[in-house]
Amino acid sequence: MTSLAIPSASSNSSAAASTTAFSGSAATSSASSAASLTQSDFLQLLTAQLKYQSPSSPADPTQLASEFAAISEVDGINQLNTQVSNIKSSTAAGQMAQAASLVGKQVAVSGDALTANAAGSAQGAFSLSSAAANVNVTVTAPNGTVAGTLKLGALAAGQQDFKFSGGNANTQYTYNVTATGTSGSAVAVSPYSVYTVQGVNVSGTTPTLNVAGDATAIPVSSIQTVLGGTSS
Repeated sequence: MTSLAIPSASSNSSAAASTTAFSGSAATSSASSAASLTQSDFLQLLTAQLKYQSPSSPADPTQLASEFAAISEVDGINQLNTQVSNIKSSTAAGQMAQAASLVGKQVAVSGDALTANAAGSAQGAFSLSSAAANVNVTVTAPNGTVAGTLKLGALAAGQQDFKFSGGNANTQYTYNVTATGTSGSAVAVSPYSVYTVQGVNVSGTTPTLNVAGDATAIPVSSIQTVLGGTSS
């Protein structure tokens, strides 16, 4: 009679321990190093795990499903990162095109600066929170003296603009707007600094605008409104 070799308990225990160690290693690889694994790599690991598993201690199907879900999730994240990268590239290109279209235009950003051109005139803008019965603009020179006062009268809510003339060429002034309603109560004002865009700077991660006057380059995202062409 042919005898059958029965594996000893110790050899079964060793095989189970080996399988358990391999399984744990595969799970760790899927979780901690999944960023460097593909679905093909995972399937190779899974095949090896099933091939060398102990008959007395087969692989846990729940664990296998968990590992496969982990690698699938990472693969999905990698695809999403690629899509986001593509979106960023297209967004950057769109921002560049938008910035280039602003060259020669006047743009308004939050601030109270008035930059006079070569003729000594400056364009300003502001926004009223509600309709005002009386609006006045006081322009201040760099030395702190009042350079002029503009009486704009009654204005509707929203964006308004004005022009200051008679200043010194290529000088930066500041201004203050006071507005009151029909009852005499103050109306909230948001002042804007108006600059003429002279060029586009693309050295950073997002394009910025080079403008006339003392202002540093301004990001496209800070623009509140575009007023139009260069002031004269």
